[in-house]
Amino acid sequence: MAHRLLVRRIWTLSTKDLCRLPASTTVTTSSFSSSLRSDDRASFLFASRVLPRSLPHTSRRDASFNVQDQEDFTERVINSELPVLVDFHAQWCGPCKILGPRLEKAVAKQKGRVAMAKVDIDDHTDLAIEYGVSAVPTVIAMRGGDVVDQFVGVKDDDELDSFVSKVIGQ
Repeated sequence: MAHRLLVRRIWTLSTKDLCRLPASTTVTTSSFSSSLRSDDRASFLFASRVLPRSLPHTSRRDASFNVQDQEDFTERVINSELPVLVDFHAQWCGPCKILGPRLEKAVAKQKGRVAMAKVDIDDHTDLAIEYGVSAVPTVIAMRGGDVVDQFVGVKDDDELDSFVSKVIGQ
């Protein structure tokens, strides 16, 4: 994951940004850099000095987020104006890896009318216990801080679409 993030940041650098690198970061002996013009040569080890600290947020990223702690859960799920689907999952869970992308796709289809919170039960056992999660994947739909619906296990795309539509009131 970190490798993909680094590659994405490197590709977003423009030639103008590379030309503004300090002279100490230029490389003159690399076989890779020999194919570049002399003013475009740069060491990728030092590129973090000129890279932005964070990537721009996308609408999909805003609709789906990982819960960091109890306070984050309260702020972004309980106090949310939008309905929120809470996906309780675990890294070791095979069905969770199948359901997660399907659920994100169903949420993305709603174009901002519903949000999705992802809760890793190994990191946030207290939340799993509080909401009675005894098996993963478990998806709980919340509106105004109240549980309105839930399901356990993997669903197909049509079932997920109808579940999400029901939660947002269509």
